[in-house]
Amino acid sequence: MTSVALRRSVRGVSLGPYVVAGLILLFLGAFLVVPVLKVIQVAFQDPGTGGFTLVNFQDFFNSALFRQSFFNSLYVAGVSVVIATVIALPLAYFTSRFNFSGSVIIQTLSFVPLIMPPFIGAVAMQLLFGSNGSVNLLLRDHFGITVPFMDGLNGVIFVQSIHYFPFILINLSASLHNIDRSMEEAAQMLGSSGLRLFRKIVFPLAMPGYIAGASLVFVKVFDDLGTPLLLNVNTMLAPQAYLRISSVGISDPMGYVISTILIVFSVFAMWVSFLGMHGKDYSTTQKGGGGIARRDLRPHEAAACYLVVFLILGIVLAPHLGLLLLSFGTVWSFSVMPDGFTVDHYGTALTSAGTFIKNTLIYAGLAGLIDIVLGTAIAYVVMRTGVVGRKWLDHIAVAALAVPGVVLGIGYLRMFYGIEMPGTGQPLATWWGIIVIALAIRRLPYALRSCTAALQQIAPALEEASENLGASKLRTVRRIVVPLMAGGLVAGFVTSFATAAVELSATIMLVSSENDAPLSYGLYLFMQSAAGRGPGAALGVMAVVIVGLATYLSHRLVEKARRDRSTPENSGGHR
Repeated sequence: MTSVALRRSVRGVSLGPYVVAGLILLFLGAFLVVPVLKVIQVAFQDPGTGGFTLVNFQDFFNSALFRQSFFNSLYVAGVSVVIATVIALPLAYFTSRFNFSGSVIIQTLSFVPLIMPPFIGAVAMQLLFGSNGSVNLLLRDHFGITVPFMDGLNGVIFVQSIHYFPFILINLSASLHNIDRSMEEAAQMLGSSGLRLFRKIVFPLAMPGYIAGASLVFVKVFDDLGTPLLLNVNTMLAPQAYLRISSVGISDPMGYVISTILIVFSVFAMWVSFLGMHGKDYSTTQKGGGGIARRDLRPHEAAACYLVVFLILGIVLAPHLGLLLLSFGTVWSFSVMPDGFTVDHYGTALTSAGTFIKNTLIYAGLAGLIDIVLGTAIAYVVMRTGVVGRKWLDHIAVAALAVPGVVLGIGYLRMFYGIEMPGTGQPLATWWGIIVIALAIRRLPYALRSCTAALQQIAPALEEASENLGASKLRTVRRIVVPLMAGGLVAGFVTSFATAAVELSATIMLVSSENDAPLSYGLYLFMQSAAGRGPGAALGVMAVVIVGLATYLSHRLVEKARRDRSTPENSGGHR
């Protein structure tokens, strides 16, 4: 029976995996690779003749506005990385180095900013830290000074830094926990301590995690569209790309030139991350490393640490507090706190934004479903088959991380606006399904990682046993592999759903009418007027709660799956 199954496997190996890989490649090519290449092609295309030209880039750098936008984007991204480092480094080091109560709560609260997209809290930050915000009103009344926290580019840097710093914190904390403790002890025996020990030994060993987090912060800030738009800062690349396409039209070459520059710098940041690691050995001599040595704090040291930590947490959690106050406030203008409080904004948000909420549930749900189907298929083809070039499926899918949402939106407009939908005659780019596909492409890397991790936990012997008993490859995948991957699939779906629900950069380019608009677009519309900010904040609180609950559910499912896997192993080990 075994030989028969093996012969059937050899005959059937053949076509199935290649068909699946071909369909995946076709989908990724049509909705990721080709639109991005089209954007790059148009950037180098003469609008009149259609031939190759560099004139578009020459015109870009000859324009004072575009030069200013280019350097502003670099400046904002670079300074945001520096400030995010200043915020993340103490939190990572204190919670890794010292024994003090509340370290788990501190790390948990430090990750909270990630569940709220920065554009949602930007208006609340204006009310707290703007020129007439709560903090500056208190400073003016008591000290006669004001600080331009939110003026111009400062506001973008401030909002982005306190939103994206957890990327550095997560990666840096992981690196500190994996450092080989013997290296630190050897340095101490040779007389190194304090700042010198940190600068010469600890931080260089944690450099891989820091560079990974810092490069991710740079890319996220450089490509962000929503925050500058809501803060009315248009002299940056992403807002300029959006404004050129939305006001001048999809035939304007400058929008494509800017999009190409955004892609180049996203890829460049990832390349710098790789270059920083290339040729350097950061490995440790023991599994897990043991982490840097912990010690107890003296009373005055504990007081200083708590002061720094509470100050940082107070700043990074300010957008959430401001959004909550704004959602309940009646009038909040030129005052430290709202003049009064009401729940009417939530009623207005629910009645006015019903279409936005319904669309978001449909779009994000479909995008999450597409992602787990694609993620499972890619993971299986890469890890369980011998398809030639299968690794490229993974590389192409993950490359979506380097494509800004505004670029993907512009690519879809250019590709699909000239294609009419059958029966309606409307451009395909105006169909709501294109928004779903854009969200799925944008969030595919997250679902793919969850699916890959889940598949790695399944022993190939289980599939071999199923096939030896006569089951086909498809039946084995459906009855054995997918059920065992259930925890990872649900986690991937929840992650894709939660992040797609508040995606703005791609959707703002593709929404053709308010009837087809998702929640993020509705939030953007509400926040455009003073009268709509209360209901918009209420809607933002709902979005944060949805994302927070989805994130919590995802973590619980992953932990449950991990416990379920470890229980049989532990019981088997005791026999």
